[in-house]
Amino acid sequence: MKNLITSLALVVTILGFSQSKSINGMVVKEMTKVENVSITVEVDSAEEIKETFKIESIKEILESSSDNETIGFKIICNGDKMSNGKKSHISYAIEGNSDDIEGFLKSVEKIRSSAINYYKNKN
Repeated sequence: MKNLITSLALVVTILGFSQSKSINGMVVKEMTKVENVSITVEVDSAEEIKETFKIESIKEILESSSDNETIGFKIICNGDKMSNGKKSHISYAIEGNSDDIEGFLKSVEKIRSSAINYYKNKN
């Protein structure tokens, strides 16, 4: 009898606490914030530069960055193998601020042109 009453009390307690409660509250939506955008492109020829990236593509990436954030761009131009077996390379890099995307894109265009000229003058 003692076990029966204990078992019934346990079952009633479990059923009582297992009932779902209604939840009243606020739903908070969070915004994703992109900070410190840095783009690095590594190429082996002028044709690859022309095919790999366009200024419009970089502009699309930068539009997702927040205001007053650091943005960077770097292009690495691989050259021929040197006598020690390692590849020669040259890199161009700039940093800017997301508040001046147009000025940053002008600098990216200059770097792109310089990299193309590097391959034209190398040959």
